[in-house]
Amino acid sequence: MKRVSINVISALLLTVLVSGVAVAQSERFVRFSQNGGDISWGVLEGSTIYQLNGAPYLDSERTGIALPRDSVKLEAPADPRHVFGTAWNFRSHLGSREPSEYPTVFLVPGNTLVGPEDDIIRHSETTRLAYEAEMAVMIGKRMVNVPVEDVPDYVFGVTAGNDVTDRSWQGRDNDWLRAKGARGFNAVGPAIVTGLDYNNLLITGRLNGEQVQQEGTSDLLFNMDEMISWISYYFTLEPGDLVWTGTMGSPRFLEPGDVYEVEVEGVGILRNAIVQGK
Repeated sequence: MKRVSINVISALLLTVLVSGVAVAQSERFVRFSQNGGDISWGVLEGSTIYQLNGAPYLDSERTGIALPRDSVKLEAPADPRHVFGTAWNFRSHLGSREPSEYPTVFLVPGNTLVGPEDDIIRHSETTRLAYEAEMAVMIGKRMVNVPVEDVPDYVFGVTAGNDVTDRSWQGRDNDWLRAKGARGFNAVGPAIVTGLDYNNLLITGRLNGEQVQQEGTSDLLFNMDEMISWISYYFTLEPGDLVWTGTMGSPRFLEPGDVYEVEVEGVGILRNAIVQGK
């Protein structure tokens, strides 16, 4: 029997350990429903969803039920108490504005979210509905006054988001609640993915297949650790809450029949059709 050197054995063990850590730290979580029934959380592995008995950031466990991915409807992979949007966080989106001294944030209702298999509804009064390709970070633990360097310990995962915005309401109203948080806006998905370097991911937006937005989270004026820390000093972030990056460039308007895609590196593609509301 040939002797295997200690160096070779060590290298093999290191490979196994590294592989094990990578698998443990990078998972894809989804929310899904069947035939319009109850919504459940699950772990997506390949083409199979393994049901969980609760939200993954709350130490849930597998129920033993496994379902083919194509047998269910994917819902928004988030059920947040708070959704914090971000404005003017890419220099390319500032126009003639000067960068702010601190993050510009706003709130939208948690129940405004739609999923990767839902349509985005253009309200009957809307004529200037804009797309905004973004990344959304999900909080995993309650946060109060958390310093920047500790934020990664509180982040659960990330997903893709389309911060759909009515520009006419945004310019006319005294706040952005209606423009940013109307029912049927704000799409997220397809999954919450853990273990990604969320401060160094590429965000791409495509309108009917044409690339119209693309920048990386490394280009943010305030990176996500800075953003989330700042928010935690004024607001309590709860497990499951979302914090969005803000968008880049000069978004155009959406028309009924359009399809908008947001792709976040490592997460996948969020694809939604635009339909006219009544």
